[in-house]
Amino acid sequence: MIKKNIPGIELRHFCRIVLPGITLGLALGLTLTGCGSSPKQDEPALEPATTRQTPPPEATTPVFEETEREPIRVAEPAPPERYVVQRGDTLWGISERFLKDPWRWPEVWHTNPEIRNPHLIFPGDVIVLYYAGGQPYLTLEGAGGEPPPDAGPKRPTVKLKPQIRYEKLDSAIDTIPRELIAPFLTRPVSVPEDVLNRSPYIVSTYEDHLITGTGGKIYARGEFDDSIGAYYVVRKGQQLKDPESKEILGIQVDFVGVANLLKTGDPSTLRVTRAAQQVVLGDRLLPATEEEIALNFFPHPPENDVRGHIIAVANGGVHIGQYHIVILDRGERNGLKVGHVLAVTQGGKRQRDIFKRDYFTQPDERGGLVMVFKTYEKTSYALVMEAYRTLHLYDNVVTPR
Repeated sequence: MIKKNIPGIELRHFCRIVLPGITLGLALGLTLTGCGSSPKQDEPALEPATTRQTPPPEATTPVFEETEREPIRVAEPAPPERYVVQRGDTLWGISERFLKDPWRWPEVWHTNPEIRNPHLIFPGDVIVLYYAGGQPYLTLEGAGGEPPPDAGPKRPTVKLKPQIRYEKLDSAIDTIPRELIAPFLTRPVSVPEDVLNRSPYIVSTYEDHLITGTGGKIYARGEFDDSIGAYYVVRKGQQLKDPESKEILGIQVDFVGVANLLKTGDPSTLRVTRAAQQVVLGDRLLPATEEEIALNFFPHPPENDVRGHIIAVANGGVHIGQYHIVILDRGERNGLKVGHVLAVTQGGKRQRDIFKRDYFTQPDERGGLVMVFKTYEKTSYALVMEAYRTLHLYDNVVTPR
């Protein structure tokens, strides 16, 4: 359950996802354009990382002066006065029609929670843009939306007859495309080092094959829970470190497949029900437990000043574009929550002055935006929403201004 209060809005997030059998609640999506390309979705399983970039020893987080956020700007050349929500739309895509900065949607969204749930938007709804005191506001046509106090005259409230509107929760538009993040809501991508080291591991296969695939029988040593019938087969990857403090935040793992527990013992017996890669000796097994994840959220900046880095790409590689999944070195202990939007900034290059022959550093520039969709204590998963240029490992992520 997520409950978020924003001036003029009460957001009650009650939609949830029960996995497996993913049902995402409200979400926000994208008509964005960027320099990167979307990862292939034919095979959602993670691929092993290829080349890795060593974090620069001088990696630092830029220091920004504390400044007030800029006034909200509408989209250019001119936003529509009203828009009818279509099936397949996403909240980010809709907000981009109206706003220059789509993540500032909660600051301008006003509707009457007594008429309907203010955070749920359905196909067929009509979103209306109006102005009060020079400030843009958005609301549902006929939903009695009004600006916050002192923002200007109230928008006329439409008097409706008492009625009950029945809507399936999963018919609300998505926050971000569910197909992009679905595999990462259930499958582990990073694991605490001590958890991985204690997890069961494959010691042999039926008929002593060195590798096996779907349908193959495997044997593993370690502690198994009889109440858990399915396990993810994963392969240990690189350590995830904070590039500044050098703290180990976890271990990146590659998804190999799924195996069902047939019999416990020493070793225990399992059968591979799905193999995205060849299963080999030494692969680890992590419980594939049912998980509830609330994803009804509006995009919004963190309440505190977050400064961190992109430390890994979920599907491997070092070049990052729009819709790629990245791992951040900041998590719940840093105040990050689902729905938080962070700006990606790229450090200025050190160059030589052609006249004075000394050196100077170019100022940091914004390279894109990411949205957090899953958090852990020390790390978070985020989706690249916008990429104005190619992003890289160890680019900075900061609270947007």
